[in-house]
Amino acid sequence: MSALIEPQQLSDETETVWLEDIEPLDYVRQSLDRLATRRGKPAYHRDGRMVGYAVLGPGARASPASGTFLRRVFWLLPHDRDGRPDGLYSCGAPSEAVDPRTIAPRTKGYKTQRSEGGPESDAMRELGITLPRT
Repeated sequence: MSALIEPQQLSDETETVWLEDIEPLDYVRQSLDRLATRRGKPAYHRDGRMVGYAVLGPGARASPASGTFLRRVFWLLPHDRDGRPDGLYSCGAPSEAVDPRTIAPRTKGYKTQRSEGGPESDAMRELGITLPRT
């Protein structure tokens, strides 16, 4: 889950590679995957599709136990909003989802009004709470 990613886990990132245009995407899912390399397109073993990934710098150290590197991978499932606008996530977003426009190397990204699928609720407006707009 995005909320469980700690800033220090992203400290070796140098680049974010997008495999497709993120402009039409309200959100992407992000996860930390154990991968064999610091760079290059990782293998993808989920349903759906990989949308992007992080590249690590030469100073990134592999796990002593597994020899793997923790790298972020950005992905979408077939039932996500981009593929099914009126489906399960027509409003709201999965827990690991963030607005791709808020992602940068060493920055985990966050949910926005756009990634949550629409305007603030009446209750949020009454409390003066707004989601960031991008």
